[in-house]
Amino acid sequence: MITPSDLHYTRDHGWIRLKGEIATIGLTDHAQEELSDVVFVELPDLGDIDKGSPIGVVESVIMNREFYAPIAGEIIEVNTDLVIDPLKVNSDPYDTGWIYKMRVTRPDQLEGLLGAESYTSIVF
Repeated sequence: MITPSDLHYTRDHGWIRLKGEIATIGLTDHAQEELSDVVFVELPDLGDIDKGSPIGVVESVIMNREFYAPIAGEIIEVNTDLVIDPLKVNSDPYDTGWIYKMRVTRPDQLEGLLGAESYTSIVF
């Protein structure tokens, strides 16, 4: 399992890469392994979102997985490449397989997330 040390992680297997006030968000390597082959990604709508709000679904050959906003913010971009090639979530979850980007409105909410070591310890 790959767990980059420069990311924040959620207990439900999401990751956040923060650069300034922009957060890129996706599913972890562990999540994509559990899902198996991803066949469809329902991308979120642009606009404001509250922490914990359901914002999309990832469908695979074995299950569907709803995902939730890990922090509050404004969704400013979605990865439309996933419409054409949803398997990017499997093949490159931390780079080309990202799901959406948001402008962070509550940076204090990052404090409740996990570092790489803590995330790894809850998975194994």
